[in-house]
Amino acid sequence: MRQFFKFMLASMVGFFLTMLIMGFFAFIVLAGIIALAGKKEVVVKPGSVLLLTLEEPIPERSTDSPFSFSETTLFSVNKAPGLLETIELIENAAADDNIKGIFLNLSQVGSGMATVEEVRNALLKFKESGKFIISYSEMYSQKAYYLATVSDEICLNPEGMLDFRGMAAEITFFKGLLGKLDINAQIIRHGKYKSAIEPLISDKMSEANKEQTLSYISSIWNHILTGISTQRNISIGDLNRIADSLLIQTPEDAAKYNFADQIIYKDQLLDLIREKLEKEKDHKIEFIGLSKYKDSPSNSKQKHSKNKIAIIYASGTIGGGEGNENSIGSERISKAIRKARNDSSVKAIVFRVNSPGGSALASDVILREIKLARETKPVVASMGDYAASGGYYIACAADTIISNPTTLTGSIGVFGVIPDFSKLLKNKMGITIDRVMTNDHADYISVTRPMTPFEERVLTNSVERIYDVFIGHVSEGRNMTISEVDNLGQGRVWSGTEGKANGLVDNLGGLKEAIQVAATLANLEDYKITSLPEQKDPFTKIMDELQGNPSESRLKKELGALYSYFVEIKALTEMEGVQARLPFIMSIY
Repeated sequence: MRQFFKFMLASMVGFFLTMLIMGFFAFIVLAGIIALAGKKEVVVKPGSVLLLTLEEPIPERSTDSPFSFSETTLFSVNKAPGLLETIELIENAAADDNIKGIFLNLSQVGSGMATVEEVRNALLKFKESGKFIISYSEMYSQKAYYLATVSDEICLNPEGMLDFRGMAAEITFFKGLLGKLDINAQIIRHGKYKSAIEPLISDKMSEANKEQTLSYISSIWNHILTGISTQRNISIGDLNRIADSLLIQTPEDAAKYNFADQIIYKDQLLDLIREKLEKEKDHKIEFIGLSKYKDSPSNSKQKHSKNKIAIIYASGTIGGGEGNENSIGSERISKAIRKARNDSSVKAIVFRVNSPGGSALASDVILREIKLARETKPVVASMGDYAASGGYYIACAADTIISNPTTLTGSIGVFGVIPDFSKLLKNKMGITIDRVMTNDHADYISVTRPMTPFEERVLTNSVERIYDVFIGHVSEGRNMTISEVDNLGQGRVWSGTEGKANGLVDNLGGLKEAIQVAATLANLEDYKITSLPEQKDPFTKIMDELQGNPSESRLKKELGALYSYFVEIKALTEMEGVQARLPFIMSIY
């Protein structure tokens, strides 16, 4: 009888748990239906102004998931357009008779410099339509101001600020922290510029690292100055003089030196826009955001063609396994490349890389698939904010490499890190380790004791071998000698402009230019775009987001500016094998 009641009780618990789970799933589906049903057909009214607020980073690609999560709402319809879609929407707005101009609200710009460059170029083309662009901010960062210089009028709040002081790069060093914890970072590297390991073994930048860092931030700064000079008609010499002396300290200074056209409040800005629209003061301005504009009928039309160009997105740190939308898993990306290679309707591949690198082994797995794809159809690499170290490794076999001028690329070098925790365990925690082994090196490589000279030689041989393989791939892909690649390598980071000058990059441009080059190489006049890897179905994505994104967003909110340090330290703890990557934490501002 006791067994009977135990069985019955277990069955009842199982039944109620099943009903609870099914009810939860039903709630998800119902909430999704309600969210989607709440969508109204977007009508772009005559005289509308396209509103661009770029506070959140523009994602590399648009998401197929119809849902998103936030701190305050469980479900909302996900509308964030990716970079390519953002550019195309700006292009469409130029030809849309209902759109009369663009308002750039630039309080913050969350995207990287290369992404901003692509948006800025799209806005410059928009201006050719004769429609107006007005920008406004209470505080222009240098990145925001560079974007704002495409505007017909740059407006600044009377109590606001405009930041213009040149570029600096900061690298965070962990040697002191590791010393306090009695952790010894044992490093094997190839490349005098391979500075990714410096934060672990030093408390300041090496002279070689200072040289390379100053070189590429100077290249980026000069590119920014050229763009500002062209649009604002201020000489580069004057721009540098203004930055060196910090001459812009007040909004009045910004107007004095021709950095701003109007020093006005938001209500006065709205009156200015009404003037542009030739409307009365009490006229309601029809602003339409980019996310809403993309749902208008004119932007919802699907292009039909039997020919495809596949864009394969590879974003984040490179590692083994599946990865996700924010990391490059060698299995997932390799599968996407194979799919595009074996699809006869795909006539060309654009390999979009936005990565600081990662696992050398995973990079080689991906490169193999790129080489096989290149044998069957044109492959064009498009570089985003980063395509360095492992990020360059996976791109170097493409027929054509296209980089933004402000992309960080190169960093051809490898390293290995073996932390020794023995002193931490013994001195800080009172833990000691002992072992028995069947063979002389059965515990190779251990993190609970220092490396032996023999183990160091073995690891050095591995690093040197992988470096030789790396520069061999680059030599083959770029049609250079091994010596030429080695001179450009040594772990040195280059800007896209420098990469174009030294042969690591073929052309300067963005994702749109890469697509055009791919179409030309494939002799295509009519084609449609398909994006890979395939995104997860909405239900699976909902479950993943429920388990991951809300907590991640809360952590990001709580840590604020410290969140990037958390991410990099987490990446450090997850490294496996020999690495090809950029420095751990580097802020350019």
